[in-house]
Amino acid sequence: MFKGFREFVMRGNVVDMAVGVVVGAAFGSIVTAFVKDLLTPLIAASVGKPDFSAYLFEVNGSKFLYGDFLNAVVSFFLIAAAVYYFVVLPLNTLMARVHRGAAPAPDKKKCPECLSDIPLAAHRCAFCTSTVP
Repeated sequence: MFKGFREFVMRGNVVDMAVGVVVGAAFGSIVTAFVKDLLTPLIAASVGKPDFSAYLFEVNGSKFLYGDFLNAVVSFFLIAAAVYYFVVLPLNTLMARVHRGAAPAPDKKKCPECLSDIPLAAHRCAFCTSTVP
């Protein structure tokens, strides 16, 4: 019973996923701190403190705190912008520079009989039906 569970947990993809979740949680706290401690005060210094938590309306004694929802939406967009502009965009630029000189791997070959392009794994040409070595 425990042997099967141990084999499942020790598989590479489960361990990789666990490491990814832990690193993702740590990275999430870094991004949240960046937004809370740097971006939000920067916005507050330029346009005033963006705090909507006091906004609410009441229906039959029930309070609807739509200001908290607006705060969450603003926070989401700030975090998404921070991740895009400070992580995704620089990494994409770096990867483009790394792969700039590399030629893409060929995925086709020429048929020796009719010279048409056929997949690398093909054993017979789809155009002239000749056998391809």
